[in-house]
Amino acid sequence: MIEFRYDTQLLIEGKHLSEEEINDYFVNNFKGDCLLAVGDDELIKIHFHTNEPWQVLEYCSTLGEIFDIVIEDMDRQARGLQG
Repeated sequence: MIEFRYDTQLLIEGKHLSEEEINDYFVNNFKGDCLLAVGDDELIKIHFHTNEPWQVLEYCSTLGEIFDIVIEDMDRQARGLQG
């Protein structure tokens, strides 16, 4: 059984973005694992495994424009189905 079902990936384009602040927010407010928040002050790539991907999208949209959004169901993939 996969603890955190959805592989959530996206890009955030904005101004004055901070990898450290975004990382801290995720750690303190979301349940999940495999967090990557990398980039610079104008573009951040997010990768996160969670059961509530909509919360990730909601938060990230407050930071700037979000795009290249991919949410894959790893449970389905583990069962040999398209995720």
